[in-house]
Amino acid sequence: MRGGGQEPKRYPWWQLILLGLASMLESLIVRPIRRLWVSDDPLDTYAIVHLASAAGDAMVAIALAGSIFFDVPVGEARAKVALYLGLTLAPLAVAGPLLVPLLDRAGPRRAISLASAAGRALVCLLAAPQFNTLLLYPFAFAILVLSKVHTITKNGLVTAYAGPDEGLVGANARLGRIAIGGAALAAAPGILLFKAGGAAAALYGAAGVYTVASLLNLRLPHPQVPVRRGQVSRLGAIPQLAAPAIGGAGLRAANGFLLFSIAFALRRSGEPTYWFAVLAGGAALGSFLGDVLAPRLPVALREEAVVVACIVAAGIGAFLAFVAFSLPILTAFALVAGASSELGRLAFQSLMQQLAPGGAHGRVFVRYEVVFQLSWVLGALIPAMLPLGFREGFLILFGMYVVVGLGYLTPDLVPRRRTGSPPD
Repeated sequence: MRGGGQEPKRYPWWQLILLGLASMLESLIVRPIRRLWVSDDPLDTYAIVHLASAAGDAMVAIALAGSIFFDVPVGEARAKVALYLGLTLAPLAVAGPLLVPLLDRAGPRRAISLASAAGRALVCLLAAPQFNTLLLYPFAFAILVLSKVHTITKNGLVTAYAGPDEGLVGANARLGRIAIGGAALAAAPGILLFKAGGAAAALYGAAGVYTVASLLNLRLPHPQVPVRRGQVSRLGAIPQLAAPAIGGAGLRAANGFLLFSIAFALRRSGEPTYWFAVLAGGAALGSFLGDVLAPRLPVALREEAVVVACIVAAGIGAFLAFVAFSLPILTAFALVAGASSELGRLAFQSLMQQLAPGGAHGRVFVRYEVVFQLSWVLGALIPAMLPLGFREGFLILFGMYVVVGLGYLTPDLVPRRRTGSPPD
């Protein structure tokens, strides 16, 4: 022994690994949640609610992974695929009209958020013992409806809680990252519950998480929404959103087209099955990067310019993917497409929240959510219904971006031509 000192204690390798994992979990999960919990920012308080809601949704997705909602084989009849896509619209069609009069006022928004979480907890408890019966389908549909209620209500609460320093783009992007974190946090326990007790156990776990989400809603402060004046139609259309809505809808349609091209055309073309995981992972990573990049964009950059840049970047990427068809190029495109779609969504969402007049939030939020969901379904129907090759699909995707770009510019150019006024 040197200097009479004692040798440092040596830990077994497995203990070192456990200590490293514990430290990583503490820094990535426990510390951020603790910061949100003690924060006085109302958006941070709501962020914990949104995290718990996303975690519950992830557990439900794990439980339903083997059901018709997530398992549509390529060989199914085309009518069945169309029915599956139609089911994704139905929850919004049911929830939308009910939410319009409630979201037009600020007061009920907390109660709606709480009811959405508590309702999903109750439905999961009822659905768990009925998983292998036909009752699963109405229960699963009810969960989808209540999840859509949470999504639409989030727009109103972000409008009320976002601070002037962060802005709506930053606030929406932060909640997007938190939702991804909530889903990732629930993945491991959800899979463990599924392996241990099947889908019923995962649904019971989701019920517990939704119960926590409903209790967290009780901490939300009363939302104070500034009164804004503006022109809005009876159905919730805002004239200033005409062009951005075209761009946002086009990006959503292209996103649905890409997803179902990966799911259907990729397998029809005979490409290796691992391509599916690589490209889907690239798109998911791109979406996360969009949430990371959005708050870092220059404040002076208008939301409309972000939508245009997203359309152009995705269009160039689709053309390059068609010309240089290889897995690295396709993965890079999936990354760009995911980021472009998310940036475009955040830009439009923030612009909509800024322009929605007081007393018309319900009409505006529901209208554009319906438009975007319909666009996604129409884009997904093309590769699902038509026998397209995977590579040819990128050429069609490029054409879609061109049409969307022209459609975006047309509402602004036509009035200028009629009046003879120069561009701004």
